[in-house]
Amino acid sequence: MRKIIVQEFITLDGVMQAPGGPEEDTSSDFKYGGWTAPYFAEADAVAGDFMKRWMESTDILLGQTTFELFAEYWPRHADMWPGIIDVTKYVASDTLSQAEVDAMGWKNSVLLKNTEDIKKLKNSEGAPIKVHGSGKLAQTLFEHDLVDELCLMTFPITLGTGKRLFSEGTRPAAFTMTDSLVTSNGVIFAYYKRAGEVTTGNVG
Repeated sequence: MRKIIVQEFITLDGVMQAPGGPEEDTSSDFKYGGWTAPYFAEADAVAGDFMKRWMESTDILLGQTTFELFAEYWPRHADMWPGIIDVTKYVASDTLSQAEVDAMGWKNSVLLKNTEDIKKLKNSEGAPIKVHGSGKLAQTLFEHDLVDELCLMTFPITLGTGKRLFSEGTRPAAFTMTDSLVTSNGVIFAYYKRAGEVTTGNVG
């Protein structure tokens, strides 16, 4: 069975929309694209090992919008992400065809049509699969309890609006923190692994 690792940039209030730039995702008139930029120079300087793990070469699973953004950008900047051309890129979409995916020209891209296709992929043999961005897809994975690990880079801002990582469909689940780092400008790197069901009790 393959692990699925959801890896995201988020704000303190859980917004994950358009962290990389103003034009990345302007849906719903989102005005804060690029909200990670002021923090990254320092984060890169003190969190080199974490960033290497973030960008390690492994198969990736993306929603359609993120896949289209990545397919346009990363083939032209592959030197910034070693191995991204050679790994398998899975795109989850119920509207695309494999022919349309192939026409985008991103080598080793495979279409998954539904949640059952994702479950079959997870139940196959192989290395871990990382999810980047892809908010709707991430929410589907949470809803169906398909997330084995979380890698979150949390930035010390609130936006009040925008697409959020967690929705009302998120299944209750416990996670254990396995590693963490806080930069001096307040960015929190945190790694979590699935740890069974939620337990409750009395405090005090």
